Amino acid sequence: MLDVAVQAEPEWPEADWEALATRAAAAALAQSPYAGWADSDACIEVAIRMTDDDEVHGLNLQYRQKDKPTNVLSFPMIQPDLLDTVTQNSDDGEVILGDIVLAHGVCAAEAVERGISTADHATHLIVHGTLHLLGYDHQGDSEAEVMEEMERAALAGLGLHDPYPVRED
Repeated sequence: MLDVAVQAEPEWPEADWEALATRAAAAALAQSPYAGWADSDACIEVAIRMTDDDEVHGLNLQYRQKDKPTNVLSFPMIQPDLLDTVTQNSDDGEVILGDIVLAHGVCAAEAVERGISTADHATHLIVHGTLHLLGYDHQGDSEAEVMEEMERAALAGLGLHDPYPVRED
């Protein structure tokens, strides 16, 4: 079972962010080798904080040494090499997968640039962040291609746009 908790600050427009985030995280999970977790007895927990650019800027500086806000940050609670065993090794049936933090100003500006709604872009960022919690990254071209294909499939399953329509070679 997947349990997604959302805390949205006032900068974020009124919306059912919990439902949106749950659909996005479930779609990402479904595209991963861990899709079976959705039907397991273990409760897989993801926390999502939707906040402002200043808070994300501070977190980005503190944890990534990047002195600027970014659209999404992910804080995995499980090492990638331990992901295969988490549902078997959970003492109390709960697995805290990690936290995802979104910056409203960056997200909204990127949505305008792409000609999509803030909600649709936030959905993409939550899919992206969930894949990071599942051990995926985009540091090299091959890693990026794998992650982007999973994002495309998850978003297509939600009836949303391809966030990577043009791939530069």
